Parts: sequence; C-alpha cells; structure tokens
Amino acid sequence: MNLYQMISPCHFGLESVLKRELTDLGLTITAVEDGKVHFQGGEQDICRANIFLRTAERVLVQAGSFKAESFDELFENTKAIDWASFLPQDAKVWVTKANSVKSRLFSPSDIQSIIKKAIVEKLKEQYHTETVPETGAEYPLRVSILKDTVTIGIDSSGVSLHKRGYRTDTVKAPISETLAAALLMLTPWKKDRILVDPFCGSGTFPIEAALIARGIAPGLEREFTAEGWKNLIPKKCWYEASSEAMDLQDPSAECDIQGYDIDPASIRAARENASRAGVSDMIHFQVRDVRELSHPKKYGFIVTNPPYGERISEKAELPGLYRTLGERFRAMDSWSMYLITSYEDAVRDLGLSPERNRKIYNGMLKTYFYSFPGPKPPKRQREEKVSER
Repeated sequence: MNLYQMISPCHFGLESVLKRELTDLGLTITAVEDGKVHFQGGEQDICRANIFLRTAERVLVQAGSFKAESFDELFENTKAIDWASFLPQDAKVWVTKANSVKSRLFSPSDIQSIIKKAIVEKLKEQYHTETVPETGAEYPLRVSILKDTVTIGIDSSGVSLHKRGYRTDTVKAPISETLAAALLMLTPWKKDRILVDPFCGSGTFPIEAALIARGIAPGLEREFTAEGWKNLIPKKCWYEASSEAMDLQDPSAECDIQGYDIDPASIRAARENASRAGVSDMIHFQVRDVRELSHPKKYGFIVTNPPYGERISEKAELPGLYRTLGERFRAMDSWSMYLITSYEDAVRDLGLSPERNRKIYNGMLKTYFYSFPGPKPPKRQREEKVSER
C-alpha cells in the first residue's frame, strides 16, 4: 500500500468537525489550517474519504509542496516533483484552480500555465516521449499559495462533495449539504430526539439529519474523478469502500424530523429531494408559517437557517421575523435551538442570549452559528428510549 498525503478543504470555522470525521475513519491527521485538514492514507482511504466524509468539500492528493518567490522557481520546483508516480503517460492534466494569499506570485492564469508546462516537460522526460497525448483519465489540479509556499493537490473528487446527488430542485439562498451536515454535527442532536427546521427551504437540514440517523454515506450514490485513476487505485478499492458503507447503514432507523416553510414551492422541492435521497419516509414536510411553530413534546431541537435579508425589500421584515422565532422558541418547553445567520441584529431581535456564537464563513459571507441549548431529558426517559430501540 502506498501512503499519500491528502488535504480536505472545508468551511472556515468547521475544521474541528472535519478533523473528528477523519479520526473516526481511522485516518492520521498531520495538520489543521484555516479551511482545510491534512491527513495520511492509502489508496483505499482515498475512496473511503470521498464516500464517507459529510463535511469536506473535496479530497486532494498532495503531489508536492515547496517555496517559490518567482515564476522560475515555480517552474523548476514543480518539475522536480516525481509526476510519473501520480500520472500515467496519457493523463489529461490541467490546473482547474489556483489561489494566492500574501505571496509574491499572484496571477492565477500565469500560475496555471507555468505549472502545466512544467508537468508536461517532466512527463516527457520520465516517459521518454516527445508529446503527452492527454487522451486518458482526468487529473485536475488545485494549487494554493500561502506566504510563498506552493501546495499542489490532485483533485480526486471532481465535482464538489457537497453535491450528494439528491438536490436538483433548489430555492433561493440554499445552505450547502456539507455546511448543513457540519452544523448538525456541532449540536448534541441524536436520532432519538425530535428535530424541526421551521425555514427548511429545499430541505437540506432535515435530509442531512436523516442521512446521519440512518448511517447513509453521503457519497454512496455519486461518481468521483479518481475512479478513472487505474494507475493509482485498483477498482476493488472502490467496491470495498462502497461495501463498507452499505454494511454500516441502518435502514430500520426511525426519527421524528420535520421541515416547515411558508413557501409551497420550497416544500414541494424538499419532498422531491428527500425522495431522491431515500429518506422521504423519515421526514414530515409541511407548509407552515413560523408563527405557527409549536410541538407538544419536550426536549426537541430546532436547527435552522432563517432568512438573512439578502434583498433590501426583505430587510424590513427581519426584526419581526426573528422576534416571532424567539417567542415561539420560548414557548416550546425544554427545547434547544441552533441557527445560522448573517443578520447582525439576530440576538437582539430574538430576545435570547446564546450560550455560544461561532463565526463561520458560508463562502465569502460571514455568518454566526448561535447555540441556545435546553436541558437534557431526565436520565430515566433517555434509558427508556434506548430500551425501546
């Protein structure tokens, strides 16, 4: 088995959740940076990371890392990498993205073209050929330059891992699947507790919660670029990783998960998405105004992504909406609430004091993840639920 250095990007502020996921998979963490976690693993682990990780955006196989303050250094150091150990002679290779922070090299297009040229020159030397046909499998590269340190990663995922395959119907400003999963994993919610999202939109929070409850690996029904890397990953590795994921599912798991939204089109989309995800039997979606938010049972969870007021016309409605949410939450005895928003006056209008406020970047948008935990159920009640299962 070959040992690879790998990198998984994630949302800024959620590195600890991804680190926990990787540790649970038995992988060795080598470093944690803002928005990414470095780890080690073999061929099988490239497959497992892609199939199992809920909070990572993609899985990169690190080809090399070096200092470069000039384009000459960038070319020579890129060419010094043993590219034949990663790429076959007919590899289709290109730099799909390059970013630079606090570095002398900052032009993405120049960085991309110089790295591509260096790789082609090295492959011609290593394979003793005058041309690189690029008729084979795809090996897209992602390059990051931070304080003049260049890191080149080969993207094994292809399409971002937040694309589970179930969400083709979307509504305005949806929360991504990876972000929703990470936020759920930051809460103490477990499948034996009620979960309600009163602003469910296309259903991402409820669907991700149902996938977690049933142990359904998020990448089980999609494809990955690295499936074409026959020179690095035997096909049996993908079969074994998929088989492992299937064995860990709990199809009999039951939950009380509910999603509400005032928009009928959103609820229709949510139901379709849940059906594609294979969890429609676990979630009750309903057209309902937040003013009608209530539940007869105790010790449930509200996990939600309320409107931020992206449009000027909507901003005037936010104080009333957040006041209503705060009032309804206070009326729900013993419940907990966790919400993500970029609305700066959310706490004031909710009329609540959060136990914790975690800053998280949703793309370029700075958001706040507020925690309003309620009491735990009595121990006897928790034991009864366990015995019932």
